[in-house]
Amino acid sequence: MRHLSTIVSIITVFAVHISAIEFKSLDHIKTKTRPDDQAAAVTALIRRLIPERAAAFTVVVNPSLGPPRLDTFQIESSNNKVNITGTTGVAAAWGFYHYLKHYCGCHISWAGNQLNVPSTLPKVQPALKITSPNRFRYYQNVCTVSYSFVWWNWTRWEREIDWMAMNGINLPLAFNAQEAIWHKVYLKMGFTQKDLDTHFGGPAFLAWARMGNIHGWGGPLTQSWHANQLQLQHQILKRMRDLGMTPVLPAFAGHVPNATVRLFPKANIINGTIWSKFYKDPQYCCTKYLVPSDPLFKTIGKAFIETMIAEFNGTDHVYNADLFNEMNPVSNDLGYLANASRGVYDTIISADPKGIWLMQGWLFTVNGFWYKEQIKAHLTAVPLGRLIVLDLASDILPVYDRTDSYYGQPFIWCMLHNFGGNHGLYGRLDYINKAVFVGRIFPGSTMVGTGLTPEGIDQNDVMYAFMNDLAWRTQPANVTAWIDSYAVRRYGKFSQQSHNAWRILKDTIYNSMENTKEHNRNAIVSRPSLKSQPDMWYDWREVAKAWPLMINASAELGTSPLYRYDLVDIGRQVLQDISASYYAEFQTVFNKNNKTAARSCLAKILDVLLDMDTLLATDSHWLLGNWLESAKALGTSVKEQKWLDYNARNQITIWGPHAEINDYANKQWAGLMKSYYHRRWSLFAFELDIYMDEHRVWNQTRFNELCLNTIEMPWTFDTSDFTTEPVGDTVKVSRWLFEKYKKDISSRTGDVVEFVDVSSQRWRPNKPYMDNSS
Repeated sequence: MRHLSTIVSIITVFAVHISAIEFKSLDHIKTKTRPDDQAAAVTALIRRLIPERAAAFTVVVNPSLGPPRLDTFQIESSNNKVNITGTTGVAAAWGFYHYLKHYCGCHISWAGNQLNVPSTLPKVQPALKITSPNRFRYYQNVCTVSYSFVWWNWTRWEREIDWMAMNGINLPLAFNAQEAIWHKVYLKMGFTQKDLDTHFGGPAFLAWARMGNIHGWGGPLTQSWHANQLQLQHQILKRMRDLGMTPVLPAFAGHVPNATVRLFPKANIINGTIWSKFYKDPQYCCTKYLVPSDPLFKTIGKAFIETMIAEFNGTDHVYNADLFNEMNPVSNDLGYLANASRGVYDTIISADPKGIWLMQGWLFTVNGFWYKEQIKAHLTAVPLGRLIVLDLASDILPVYDRTDSYYGQPFIWCMLHNFGGNHGLYGRLDYINKAVFVGRIFPGSTMVGTGLTPEGIDQNDVMYAFMNDLAWRTQPANVTAWIDSYAVRRYGKFSQQSHNAWRILKDTIYNSMENTKEHNRNAIVSRPSLKSQPDMWYDWREVAKAWPLMINASAELGTSPLYRYDLVDIGRQVLQDISASYYAEFQTVFNKNNKTAARSCLAKILDVLLDMDTLLATDSHWLLGNWLESAKALGTSVKEQKWLDYNARNQITIWGPHAEINDYANKQWAGLMKSYYHRRWSLFAFELDIYMDEHRVWNQTRFNELCLNTIEMPWTFDTSDFTTEPVGDTVKVSRWLFEKYKKDISSRTGDVVEFVDVSSQRWRPNKPYMDNSS
């Protein structure tokens, strides 16, 4: 990023307190919920989280506590109570979690919670008062709803909304049930049920059907699905609003059923462009696109928003629509691009005069179409301040710094971080620690907030905890101090071994200097070939040193569920990387025609896959059965359960009817490693063995077809059950696996790592729960 080092040096001297530009056009974007009702919602959250200690906390929502438009919270002790005051419910919940983290040493994450609240609550005197330097904290990618949220029930949604509030999220995407609304709108317009059955995607693929990338794949949706999602959306919106959030609702982006051509023959409708490899099956590709300048566009879009507002008891005035996601428009004419965005905005305000359009800026990261002139024409056709752009991947592919801060439109600096919900340790701690603040003071900056935009969650908790922490800071954190306190909070106590392990992770795999988005395309979870190029941007030999340290920490941390989760995650990473080293060795010896060595390498890869399955099976978070059973739980009949099970299986494997996006959403789950990835590599080893014996030329195309037809596609249609109960002890299995692979690790690291007795080590930091840099 331009001028990064210079600007960061300025940041460290002068703290930034507010956005460079205030948009009066956004002043009406605020909660409509009464302060007392917001306070009651936060109080209920506290009771859910720590019911035995909830009475020790009082919550007040006072909008005048801080400056307008910026969330503020205050924490103060009095009369054996901890008094939390916030300008909104979100601010109060944020303040509550700030107290739990920095005074009680607690931790809340997707992987679980550590809530050992001290028997005597630490006092906060004088009062601590913190104001967010930016207005919005956004959450979700349009893909997250499919890669992670798709099978959630209200229990899981309630926990996530609590997590959002306690991390200061005040602008979350709320996309559930939009197909149920479209169903009502389209039936009134004369579409038939059959027309809609071929238009809506299946549950696991709704994100891409909504963006017009595909249509119909994985469907049709059932009436029970619509009913379930409607009920959920009512609960989701009510809770978000009760807590003072501004839910972002969907709007019309022009993607219409094929039957629109029949019903409205005079409308300006064109075929959408091909997305990914879906050209193989025309019934799913090239979704019809209604040009926004056509009068029918406003008719349909207005009807959708009005129907949605009526169904969900009003609106909060922010709407998301993405026109050209990973699909270039049919014309790069500046007038065409301006008319397209103006058409979307005009449609929004025709239904809601106070409407604000929020769009993902991901389309502008594509090279070869969106040059500065095209971006400017598209953005500035909307009045300044009435369009918020998510700089969707500021952590790897920022756009704001090459578009003069989106030509005056407000933007949100986002950390995308994860693609496809893949597993793999990854992060850019040092980079985002600086880049967020660069965004705030960039010349002419229109930054109005920060955001989390992962395609999938339930991975790399540390990166999201760090990014959420930056949202209230006015200058960069001391990353070393932060990571030290994070580890103590996460496990509830200090361990020298885990301390040393996290220092290693911080300096290696969580400190990527590359702006790569392909950070977990490991060969082990990719269809086997002779020429895979695993993306290993880090020195895995250094990362591997953290594994025995974490195992040694079991003497002190062994009872912590979060410790055991991390022990699995780190062990999984090291085994994955060991398999990559075997694969690289395989490529070398195969190219030298050393058949014996090539067979030995493949045998080692197969062994690692089984060992990974064994390790993953020891923790409930890493089980394939959870994903499949939560999908089937939404079915109201055996037929519907099979349909949902198929959606769940297809997405995480071949992703499409003919493996169009094969392995994109790969997962490292127990059950999947053994029943799917191990079988693919076994077939590869078997076929390659024949080819080597018969001195043939390897035919990868033939193998791909064989693999698809004999293993991959049959697996997606299989209905075998997988356990939701863990098997084995994480510490014992980890110790056994380390002993098994110790020589391999040592030969590659140059060090012989052994287990040591750490029970006598009693060092403690002076302030174990406080990040002194705050």
